Amino acid sequence: MKNRDAETAGDQAAAWIARLTSGEATVEDAAALQRWCGESEVHRQAFAEVKLLWDALGPAAQEVAPHGDGVGARARSATGIARRAFLGGALAASTGAIGYFGSRPPFHFWPSVSELFADYRTGTGEQRRIAVAANVSLILNTQTSINVQKASSGSHLIELISGEAAVTAKAAAPLQVLAADGLTSASAARFDVRREGANVRVTSLDGEVEIVKQHQSVTLPPGHQATYSGEGIGPVLAVDVVVATAWQQGMLIFRHETLARVIDEVNRYRPGRIILVDKDLAERDVVASIHIDRIDEIVEHIVQTFDARATFLPGGIVLLG
Repeated sequence: MKNRDAETAGDQAAAWIARLTSGEATVEDAAALQRWCGESEVHRQAFAEVKLLWDALGPAAQEVAPHGDGVGARARSATGIARRAFLGGALAASTGAIGYFGSRPPFHFWPSVSELFADYRTGTGEQRRIAVAANVSLILNTQTSINVQKASSGSHLIELISGEAAVTAKAAAPLQVLAADGLTSASAARFDVRREGANVRVTSLDGEVEIVKQHQSVTLPPGHQATYSGEGIGPVLAVDVVVATAWQQGMLIFRHETLARVIDEVNRYRPGRIILVDKDLAERDVVASIHIDRIDEIVEHIVQTFDARATFLPGGIVLLG
């Protein structure tokens, strides 16, 4: 009977996860889920387990599962994924899952294969200082992985696999940072490179920095940044250096950012996930400064500023509506 209860609770938890990730969740849904989790330890445990599996497998399910309308179809997809994962988890973790999720880890639930075997990497909320050479140093931000190669000329090539790195170079030969399909170079400069998939943002903090991507190139003066992606290099824009470097001092500073953008950034620094269940909140304007080591204070700030309601669930999930 206990196994059947747990199986039923797993199916129900999968349906809840599907509802939360559907884009149609409401504040009433959040309250109902909180009541359901409070009904029994079996429910709480089932939700925590399925939530972890959905974080890991949900994006794949959305790509391979048949598209259907309504919550029922999504719930069936989530239930099927969860059931297969529970039954074949050990095998998937050691074989086929590595092939797919190794290269495309959803929500950074685990490092990809390339991140796992990187020369240096940081976990969620972690920062790390590295002296590559006497004249080259790095600060790695949260969820960052890099490889370091030394050329015959004595210069260094840094490959940014994922995340964000602040670079200080005082070298005769240009230091090069490879991120996606672009190359950033500088001899005597401080600059920041951030990579999210194929999208890369480069910020010059001190000194001139050159970006080369295929047949394009731009030079960034201090206090300017540019982004590049599959569509090429974007315009060179002036930035607030204090805001751009705040993470290096253990802070996140938001100056008139949308709440959706703020939540995306905060989720990089904390385990679990903050989810906006009220779409009207997404475009609200946010001005805030928070300490990274007290990252969850942003939830209280949002609740007080926008008269929102926070629902805390197992697995570090916070629903805001």
